[in-house]
Amino acid sequence: MYKYFIAQRYLWAKGKNTFQRVTTIISIAGIFLGVTALLVVLPVMNGMQEDIRDRILGVNAHVILLRYYNEPISHYDSLLNVIKRYPNVTAASPFIYTKVILNNGNYTDGIVLRGFDITHGKSVSDVTKHIIDGKFKLGDKRIVVGSELADNMRIHVGDKIKVFSPYTTTMTPLGMIPQTEVFTVSGIFDVGVYEYNSGLAYISVKDAQKLMDIGNRVTGIEMKIKNIYNARKFGAKLEKDLGYPYRTNNWMDLNSSLFSALKLEKFGMFIILSFITLVAAFNIAATLFMIVTMKTREIGILRAMGVKRKDIQAIFIIQGVIVGVIGTVFGNIAGFIISFILKKYHFISIPKDVYLIDTLPVKMHIGDFLIVSLCALAISFLITLYPAYKASKMEPQDAIRYE
Repeated sequence: MYKYFIAQRYLWAKGKNTFQRVTTIISIAGIFLGVTALLVVLPVMNGMQEDIRDRILGVNAHVILLRYYNEPISHYDSLLNVIKRYPNVTAASPFIYTKVILNNGNYTDGIVLRGFDITHGKSVSDVTKHIIDGKFKLGDKRIVVGSELADNMRIHVGDKIKVFSPYTTTMTPLGMIPQTEVFTVSGIFDVGVYEYNSGLAYISVKDAQKLMDIGNRVTGIEMKIKNIYNARKFGAKLEKDLGYPYRTNNWMDLNSSLFSALKLEKFGMFIILSFITLVAAFNIAATLFMIVTMKTREIGILRAMGVKRKDIQAIFIIQGVIVGVIGTVFGNIAGFIISFILKKYHFISIPKDVYLIDTLPVKMHIGDFLIVSLCALAISFLITLYPAYKASKMEPQDAIRYE
């Protein structure tokens, strides 16, 4: 107990030792800033990764079944029944995927067109929940477009727009021309991902089959499964069970570069911001060396009174740990408050055409708080070992004679 008392007295020196107190406060502030910065940046990186993941999975399936070379799948109804028997599968739906040219008067753009199965599609995709104008109503040559696409091409609900399929042509007296159909806009969606809002539209599977002239066939079957992180493993099993010519794809492989970049960025930010804590830790070491120098005579007296070397060492280790604990505790509090405010009020906007999302998301994990706290405390402890060792090596007679 006396070791803790002496450590406090040395650390918060009273009287004329104002410089020592200021140095101690600066050391605490350094740990505080490092911990706070980490506990604000890591939740933001977590939030970006999870928010982008959820928005992507809101539009895309977890696992997709295709044929090699993307050849259309015939008799997909029987295949759908086979897939639904798997216990991992919670929903499955046929779909058609193609690229088309959209025309609305003077405005033309190339987009991705998805044939949406009205019966099964709503259980796989959440796009029907993100309609901001009109209704998600397909069939009878109706189309639903993204909000950015609607803005760019001046499209409104009720407008009639032309859809050109560059892969299907019709012979006319003037030569071969692309298959063209006129669709009525029934709704406009906003899923929160710029890429989809600006380049994606939906029509019914039947209308897509007619536009592409593929009969009663589809591009593939999309599935939702219970564990999204089991998508790659389940896809491999499905490929093995169904055999050639079927193949699978999954959301993890389709977006691997994006999530790898986010993970690498999070790790990089952790390393960079950890240097703030490391610099603060060296400041703790400098403070302890200064205290050792200033308290040399007192150390000598303690040694002469019979205080053991390990107890002298413990006194200075306790000082460093006190600085680390105070800085870490207040850093945790500040990090939580700032992250909570960012999460609640969303007052920081980011360019959605770059980051796919338009506000700064925050997701706090208790694991991040524990890891950052343990790292800060470990650094604070380790950095004290050498100064404490130097203090404990002093001989009583030499320390008392020190001036």
